[in-house]
Amino acid sequence: MNELELLTVGRVSVDLYADEAGAGFDGPQRFEKSIGGSPTNVAVATARLGHTAAVITKVGADPFGTYVRNKLHGFGVDVRYVGTHPTWRTPLAFAALTPPDDPLILFYREPAAPDTDLDVEELDVAAVKGAPIVWVSASTMGHGASVAFVERLFVERERAPHTVLDLDYRPVMWPSRAEAEHRIAAAVEHCTVAVGNRIECEVAVGSADPEEAARRLLERGVEVAIVKQGGEGVLVATVDEFVTVPARPVEVVCGLGAGDAFGGALCHGLLSGWSPVRAVEFANAAGAIVASRLLCADAMPFEHEVVALLETSHAPG
Repeated sequence: MNELELLTVGRVSVDLYADEAGAGFDGPQRFEKSIGGSPTNVAVATARLGHTAAVITKVGADPFGTYVRNKLHGFGVDVRYVGTHPTWRTPLAFAALTPPDDPLILFYREPAAPDTDLDVEELDVAAVKGAPIVWVSASTMGHGASVAFVERLFVERERAPHTVLDLDYRPVMWPSRAEAEHRIAAAVEHCTVAVGNRIECEVAVGSADPEEAARRLLERGVEVAIVKQGGEGVLVATVDEFVTVPARPVEVVCGLGAGDAFGGALCHGLLSGWSPVRAVEFANAAGAIVASRLLCADAMPFEHEVVALLETSHAPG
């Protein structure tokens, strides 16, 4: 088996996407099924771009858990670290396109989600130390045994490059915003790359201003700070430069998954040895492609699709 180039850590779910724009959950609706969870999608996106990837997560001992493993395997994602909880069910997430660019999501993770119960005794230290990229979703630190799992992972990783922290703040995943601020701020001290939007940066370092947030991340030892600003582009900051990569206009079918495609494409750029700015340009194009499609994991682009979009965008008109 090939050595893993990427390990992602965090939540997984079975996602059901409403296929009618503007229709809410309270009316007739049809749904398309796939898998989801941000770190899971990042692993899928990176695998689709030609890399070996695995996700550290946990599902229930139920048919949906089997579905998750089968889908991951079909996408080329290694499932060796997908554990099984004996009693908690595989989470579900429903999305209604109201509106398409910011869908309403209902999470079903009761009484608790298996991915909050990662066992620190099962941590593969050699894999964590050896993977070129370890991508940790901050929401993994929201509840349960997974908090200690991530803390131990960071200790073993020893801030090796590239240790990526997705600032990933969803209130439903945390007991309180104060708890999120405390744990995410502490996690920043262990990463070399930090990725988040304005709100997530505010939770992590106390500022929603992109440049100020990036400065604070760099002051805490982050080597590459990436601040997503929606239609205003993406700020890429290092000790040497602050560059804003423009957003790519797209007709949005479903906004979900675009950020995960961005993450997988960013990993592709890092693994390819590209500059942070070049990697983010590629990542922006990958995110735009997924925003123009309905599903998340199934919509992740292949490299030739991203290259074609970049070439079209750069062609003289």
